[in-house]
Amino acid sequence: MPKLETAPVSTRSGLREFIGVTRQVFASDPCWVQPLTTERLEHLDARRNPFLRDIEVAYWIARRGSRAIGRISAQINRRHIERHDPITGHFGFLDAVDEPDVFAALLGCAEGWLRERGMRRIAGPFSLSINDQCGLLIEGFERPPSMMMGHARPYYAKRLEALGYAKAKDLIAYDFDVAAPWPAAAEHLIARLREGGRLQVRPLDMRHYQEEIATLCEIFNDAWSGSWGFIPFGVEEARYLANTIRPLVNAHSFAIGELEGEPVAMSVAVPNVNEAIRGLDGHLLPLGWLPLLWRLKVGGLRTARMSLLGVRRRLQGTMTGAALAFGVIDSIKAYHQQHGYSKAELSWVFEDNRPVRKIIETVGGVPYKRYRIYAKALNG
Repeated sequence: MPKLETAPVSTRSGLREFIGVTRQVFASDPCWVQPLTTERLEHLDARRNPFLRDIEVAYWIARRGSRAIGRISAQINRRHIERHDPITGHFGFLDAVDEPDVFAALLGCAEGWLRERGMRRIAGPFSLSINDQCGLLIEGFERPPSMMMGHARPYYAKRLEALGYAKAKDLIAYDFDVAAPWPAAAEHLIARLREGGRLQVRPLDMRHYQEEIATLCEIFNDAWSGSWGFIPFGVEEARYLANTIRPLVNAHSFAIGELEGEPVAMSVAVPNVNEAIRGLDGHLLPLGWLPLLWRLKVGGLRTARMSLLGVRRRLQGTMTGAALAFGVIDSIKAYHQQHGYSKAELSWVFEDNRPVRKIIETVGGVPYKRYRIYAKALNG
């Protein structure tokens, strides 16, 4: 057997290979959806993606001979350090074939790099931050990943735990039947929303798209400001997010809940692009763009992901806040139901966030995937 080697990624062609490692790892997994290489290259370019500008990152590929069989990143997120924890660095993009020495070598690279930079604890996976893909899939391998959500092989968790990694936090993804009628408890609260006229729910005003996205981010930042590991969206990040999703959305992809005219609640659902790119193997050329265009514009998608939901903190735990949360979900659901969607993923939610989990379960959400954030002390 050829010798195992790990090498840092230092060029754009190396990063392209890094992105493509998953083709080898998931070759026999029918649920895997290879991301579009061009999109990933742009997303990992800090000159274009403001979410990365406060992150120092390194990437490695593991090889046996000429065969790439694993990958990992290590990163120090300055905003996380300033806001939460000055001694914890992160790892991400962990994918590898089922060989213990490959996992040990890759995690060794990440741990050593972080230790050299003064970190005393490592946590992840974050690819590359809590506002991107995070958590390792540990339950729900039988369904394909929704957009911007990770996938893994069942052996990943065993390999991490054998190297001393332990649970820090679990994240839950919910399966949601768009076509199902509301449960009675949800109907009651939605009816309450419609009474009196103080509470209103509206779609986004696309004439003021950037300003409206900024409002959504402001609500979200306030709603989640006390959450574990939370890093708020800045102005540039909100603008980047708006531009990134703009080709996929319309006014009814968003819902804004207002209390006497003040925006205080929000939700966002986007078409599950993974449904459209499945089977393209990450390529748009020479003919990949044809089936992609057909699926997006002609055939239509049947699944979506509700990725953002928030109610301002001062209303959390109140009947008004609950009514607004149900109202923005109801608005998103009604639109997607009318346009032929059958399923949505509501993700992700911390396992111990009982208030939000109760809302999702009251509207019929069923937990179907679990992701785990692991951590380990860096000694020496």
